[in-house]
Amino acid sequence: MAGGLPGVSTLMTRYMNHKMEALDIPSIPEFVEMIADTGAGMDACKASVDLFGLEKNDFIPQVQDVITVGELYEIAAGGQIIFT
Repeated sequence: MAGGLPGVSTLMTRYMNHKMEALDIPSIPEFVEMIADTGAGMDACKASVDLFGLEKNDFIPQVQDVITVGELYEIAAGGQIIFT
C-alpha cells in the first residue's frame, strides 16, 4: 500500500542501493556483466514478457532470447537449474 505513495519507490531504491553497497553486493548492471562474463546464458521468461507487453529488443544485449519454461527445461536437460 505504501508503494503507491509519491516518492516511496525512489526512497526504497536509494535504501536498497545503500544496503547493497554496505554489504559489498555489486549493482544490478555489474552483476549482469559478471554473469555474462562467465559465459552463462540469460533468457527472458515468455510469460512475463507477454504479461508486460514487452519484446526482445526491450532487454539488455545480454538477454539471448525470450523462451518458455518448457524451452528452459529442454535447454537445461542434464544440467543444474539454479533459478526458474
